[in-house]
Amino acid sequence: MGGPEVRGQRSVVSIQATGTPVNSIIAAVQQKEYSASIWLHRREKPEHSQQKCVVIFALVCCFAVLVALIFSAVDIWGEDEDGITEENCSKNCRAMLVENIPEDVSFLDNATFHVPLSVGLSSLLDRATRVVEIVSPLWLLNSSEYESSFQPAATQGRVLLSRLHGLKAKKIHLKISTGESDSRELNTLAKRNAEVHYVNMTALTRGHLLSSFWVVDRRHFYFGSASMDWRSLATRKELGVIVYNCSCLALDLHRVFNLYWGLQYKEFIPSFWSKRLFALYNRDKPLELTLNDTKVQAYISSSPDVFIPKDRSNDLEAISRVIQEARHFIYISVIDYLPLLSRRAQRYWSRIDSLIREALILRKVRVRLLISCWEKTQPLTFNFVWSLRSLCMEQANCSLEAKFFNPRVQRDGSVQGINHNRFIVTERAIYLGNLDWLGNEFTFNAGAGLVMSHPGGTEERNATVVEQLRATFERDWFSRYTRSLQLNKIPLCNKQQNTRLVSTKASHIGDGPAPMRSNHKDGGQVGLKARQHEDRPSKVSPQDMASGLVPVVDSHQERGQVKMSFLDNKQAQLNDNYHVSASQSAESSGSRELSNRSL
Repeated sequence: MGGPEVRGQRSVVSIQATGTPVNSIIAAVQQKEYSASIWLHRREKPEHSQQKCVVIFALVCCFAVLVALIFSAVDIWGEDEDGITEENCSKNCRAMLVENIPEDVSFLDNATFHVPLSVGLSSLLDRATRVVEIVSPLWLLNSSEYESSFQPAATQGRVLLSRLHGLKAKKIHLKISTGESDSRELNTLAKRNAEVHYVNMTALTRGHLLSSFWVVDRRHFYFGSASMDWRSLATRKELGVIVYNCSCLALDLHRVFNLYWGLQYKEFIPSFWSKRLFALYNRDKPLELTLNDTKVQAYISSSPDVFIPKDRSNDLEAISRVIQEARHFIYISVIDYLPLLSRRAQRYWSRIDSLIREALILRKVRVRLLISCWEKTQPLTFNFVWSLRSLCMEQANCSLEAKFFNPRVQRDGSVQGINHNRFIVTERAIYLGNLDWLGNEFTFNAGAGLVMSHPGGTEERNATVVEQLRATFERDWFSRYTRSLQLNKIPLCNKQQNTRLVSTKASHIGDGPAPMRSNHKDGGQVGLKARQHEDRPSKVSPQDMASGLVPVVDSHQERGQVKMSFLDNKQAQLNDNYHVSASQSAESSGSRELSNRSL
């Protein structure tokens, strides 16, 4: 029993033998442990701070990348809108139709006429105080000396270009958005303080920028078929509308301009758009305004679908609404009508064609279709028009009429006067557009549209744009420049088509299907640069003038790359002998084969 006690006593004695108090030793050990914990804590603290910094840095980098992606997709803030909002914008507007009628095209003295296009555009420049925004597919206002020698009106393009150069002296900002990358005029304007943005449509949609409009000070605007080309002011039949003191609608069109403006140097389409680009009005929520002292509803549409931000109606929706709401008549004036979609494989494009058929059969609406008859008119156009006309055979109260507007030949033999109008007019609404009625146009090309309509029950509308446009259509429809589509008589709109018909007849193959024109390249889409060089007035031989079959070289909205060659004397003689019988033979073969190749 004494063992443990002895051992305990010995241990106590041994500790005391050292001369150090027990409490001091314990305190020293605790102090060392505390110092170690402090050292470890201090060592861990910088490591923890470094981890926090890494996390914060990573989050900042992610946010910066996100912001960069947003800004790279499109100019998120858009352009300054001069403090104009939906609440304070002007809705009491004035409007007038403007048009260019070539010198060799004449109508009756009591026919409807509008302000010349050159005068209307000059009036917009007179009102400009801060900024002029222009979208145009072509820039060719300077005519050559040869062109000016036989076309005096060509000088109007030079005058307009000079006025655009003069905006710098007035401290007015000129902003231009275009799909044409190689233009001397644009390069010169850029050197004189104009801002020019190029939209690479080939990379974005494999199409072209075909929109044509002006916005001045976010208060006035021009919208129509004319581009910045001297021929639009001289040799082509163009039509548009100028609206003054209408900042509500001008602001919405300005947002379409901003969309093009923000796509400069972009090679991809953003997955979402800035709120500054959202439409203010659409077909379900139109702008209620007073236009020429008459209540009107209006909105802006655009194409293609991949270029449409939130709330913007596309052109096909706008066209559909105008056609579907018609109850009495639908008058259509377009350059080309061909409901086919051809890029890799050709197929029927029914979007507009079916709407016309419904209006004819289901609602008994009278339809008139005025199509330009020119060198690029596809022979299949006549097949589709005949298909529409056949719906009304032995059908009561069904009426579809079709006419083709022919170009004119000047005294010096040059050809001009193609009808460049693109619009619909009904008893209550109009649609002005920038695109022809081909499937590829609405799918790949960038265009815009303007819709104006009268609310139901509106009276006293004689001075409205709707009534004026109806009178304009009827003037063209009943003029001596149109030809009706008649049974067994196919219109010959171009010399190349006639040459092939003659060759077929001369080779004794006249009983077969009518020969088709050579294939269009790239689904009917042609570079603007190619158009610029090919779209030149040319001389016509006396034989061609005598036969009345002349090529049309006015090809601003070219849909195919077709090379022209003049007939030699032998071909001209064949033409004189056989063109009548060949045309009848071609039309009488009512079951013409549709080419499976791309147009």
